[in-house]
Amino acid sequence: MIRVFLIDDHILFREGLKQILLKHSDITVVGEAGTSQEAMEKLHEHKFDVILLDITLPGRSGSDLLQDIRKVAPGAAILVLSMHPEDQYAVRLIKAGASGYVTKESAPDVLITAIRKVAHGGRYISSKLAEEMAVAIDENLPKLPHQLLSNREYQVMRMIASGKSLKEIAEELMISEKTVTTYRARILEKMHLKNNVELTIYAINHRLLPWYFSIRNQNQNSQE
Repeated sequence: MIRVFLIDDHILFREGLKQILLKHSDITVVGEAGTSQEAMEKLHEHKFDVILLDITLPGRSGSDLLQDIRKVAPGAAILVLSMHPEDQYAVRLIKAGASGYVTKESAPDVLITAIRKVAHGGRYISSKLAEEMAVAIDENLPKLPHQLLSNREYQVMRMIASGKSLKEIAEELMISEKTVTTYRARILEKMHLKNNVELTIYAINHRLLPWYFSIRNQNQNSQE
């Protein structure tokens, strides 16, 4: 029996996941949490094989939480289940220790396949992600400016490019505005950009914003 622990801040989504998993006799849900703090508290109370982790929880970044989980549950497989397309976060999270990455738009059978694979010690990545991983680990290949950012810098960069104010970013990440300002300066320096406008243009051109994919999917659906 594969024991699964769910971490997602949307109750209805967790309920939907449980209904999908209940249809499979070899998988059972042993616990769930809606915040990173709740997750860290409850992980000590359950025995599990696979953690389904949403990386867009309030407060801590997904990569930070992933590393914390690794410390308290080193033997568990962590399967990231995210609303973000693979080319936005997947490579970073796999390098940080995730066992696999599945988007929330994936079909239920893809999720079940991924859970079974990581539960038995494997990794679940798509062919597209495998190619990106190969590029990411090859130190001889040139990297794009945003690929040189730390995970937290990358998170702040996307939030700035999405139009969020320093105050909004500080509140969402639970850090001070001064810290966000420091991140912004460091990001602009690393990426050789002058201001938020150039940062936004860069993010759009490199398809790094979540709403870009929503618009693209809507356009594709209207053409079908």
